[in-house]
Amino acid sequence: MLKKCDYCAKEISYFEQYCCDECHAKTNKFYEMSEKFEKLFSIVNMICVFGIPVGVFLFPFAKVPGTVIASISCFILGILLILLPFPTDSMISKFKLKKAVKITRIIGFGVIALGVLLCGFLIFFLFLFL
Repeated sequence: MLKKCDYCAKEISYFEQYCCDECHAKTNKFYEMSEKFEKLFSIVNMICVFGIPVGVFLFPFAKVPGTVIASISCFILGILLILLPFPTDSMISKFKLKKAVKITRIIGFGVIALGVLLCGFLIFFLFLFL
């Protein structure tokens, strides 16, 4: 039975970890970047992940500030996931590194789209009630 390259998921022999030196180098580069930006990623991620529900909670009481907080949190989180796509360990083990990074970036674009949707929601309510 063959196993898969830890980076690109190509089939390799049981005794290898990567299919080529390029995959090994890209994996090392990813983990070095991950260690370098781990604290920044964690702090910004935590603030944004809490900012979105806080904004949604504030919406019934103060529509504009609540929506602004939620949409800015979505924009920042989406940009963070695109620029620093650090998937979880379970994603990496399931999809391998290359595909997990791609999925994380797609999620980042989806979070930005959610922020745009929230901005559209705010503009709709401002025009509706003003």
